[in-house]
Amino acid sequence: MIRFPRLGAALLLLACALSGMAQDRGTWSAASSNARAITGDLEISDARLSINFAKYPLAQIRSITPAEAAALFQADSSAPGSGNLYRLSVPPTKQFLHHNTLCGSEETQWMVTWLQGKDLQVAFFSGSKMPILTFDALNSSADLCGTFSYLRW
Repeated sequence: MIRFPRLGAALLLLACALSGMAQDRGTWSAASSNARAITGDLEISDARLSINFAKYPLAQIRSITPAEAAALFQADSSAPGSGNLYRLSVPPTKQFLHHNTLCGSEETQWMVTWLQGKDLQVAFFSGSKMPILTFDALNSSADLCGTFSYLRW
């Protein structure tokens, strides 16, 4: 009889982990001035990022930690949240709102998300190497293209 509570607890943990992985999926309304001026609203699905009606293949690489979110987004690392590191490819020639690009003349190759409540923070990176999400590495990185804020209503 001891097995059943443990099995139930394990299934509950697995369900929470799987639901946490997909929390950033869905349609998001641009909230920050950067998001309103460059990307507008965006949509994240399991295999695709849509920005201003343009779609890009997307692959989730790993979840990020609260400490990484704090370093990148100045998020409260003690508040509940979840986020992911994604690999993608947005060409430098792709212009969005007001003829803006995500990473200037560089290809956008990485996206990081952090969700707290109904607020989603997104950062885009250029460069072929996976971004290192620590305060020191981010302060000396030339690959961080910008951070954006979105809301879900």
